[in-house]
Order: sequence, then structure tokens, then C-alpha cells
Amino acid sequence: MRIALIHAGAVSIPPIEAAFARDWPGAVLMNLLDDSLFSDRGEGALPEGMIARFLALARYAVGTGARGILFTCSAFGPCIEACAAELAPLPVLKPNEAMVAAACAAGSRIGLLATFPGTLATMPAEFPPGVTLVPRLAEGAFEALLAGDVATHDRLVVAAARDLADCDAIALAQFSLSRAAPAVEQALGRAVLTTPGSAVARLRALLNPP
Repeated sequence: MRIALIHAGAVSIPPIEAAFARDWPGAVLMNLLDDSLFSDRGEGALPEGMIARFLALARYAVGTGARGILFTCSAFGPCIEACAAELAPLPVLKPNEAMVAAACAAGSRIGLLATFPGTLATMPAEFPPGVTLVPRLAEGAFEALLAGDVATHDRLVVAAARDLADCDAIALAQFSLSRAAPAVEQALGRAVLTTPGSAVARLRALLNPP
């Protein structure tokens, strides 16, 4: 069963491939990467034409025979929603759907940690009413990760996460953040929520493979 993974950054590929290898090794993965999306995304409102670009990627994936699509870029919610609407009933998942559900089950005050500003501009809309979100940006962490400095990335993420210690749950809002989860858990003495494992489980349940 072919699953298309659509990325806006190469840093998202290792964590989702690791989650599939652990939780759904029988899936046949197809990676589509357009690493210009992040730079073209910018901050604030989505640029004109961004939804069309996502639709083009999703249509291409379906044309190759993909049975499901998982986007790993959390800063593009409206683009993914447009793809899901066009391609229904084929499963098209936002990267954070399953994690959002788990966070809401843990309590009403949720710390949302990101390293990319665009994520914090769009992802809060994925949470239901009545949830209190406490957003935090780990400034400089994403740039450090892109430069290959994973130690600095993790250090900056842990520092930002300390501001969320009073929340009922801490959600790491990007696939690339999952690598820092053990360091955050050790620093705060509590579990944190990540996206890749939850996303794989949800997609597998929807497709119900043998």
C-alpha cells in the first residue's frame, strides 16, 4: 500500500520514516519534497497561489497510485484542508490531527511549541473551542537544525519548553521537533506529545490494512 508523504522541509523526512518503520513497516512510502514552500510561506497570511501548489503535489501523488497522503508541514493548514476536500474519500491528513486530539484529552491548557513562526499562525485553528493555548516559539532552533547543529536546536527547544511547564500538556507542533522530545521530557520530568507516531497510527486505522 503506497502512502505519499509530502514535505516542505527535508528535516521532516527522518522522523516520519522512523515512525513508519516502527509502527507500520509494511507501508510503501513515497516522499515528495518542495523545500521552497517554507521560504515562500513567510509569516502571517498564506501567499496567493500556495493552495494551488499543494493541490498540484497532492494530485501528482494520487496519480502515482497513493492510497493515502500525509502532509508533514504544519504551517499550511488551509492548503491541506483544500486537498482533503478535493480528494475525499481518500485519506489526506494534516500532520497534527491525532496529536491535537491527544492533547485535548489531557487537559484544557495546552502548551504549543514550534520553531517556525508560520506554524503558530495557522495551527491554533486546529484546536477546538474551549482550549487555552499557550504558544511558544523556540527562536533560532529551526535555523540551527537546517544548518545541521542539532545540539543547539535541542537546547533552544528545551529552553522554550520550560515556559510551558504549568500546562496540562505540551505539544511539539512540527515533525522536526520530535527529535528533541527526549531532551524536553528529561528537562521537565514529564511526557510531551509529538506528531509522527500519532499520525502513522491514525492513517493506518483509516486505511485498515491487513
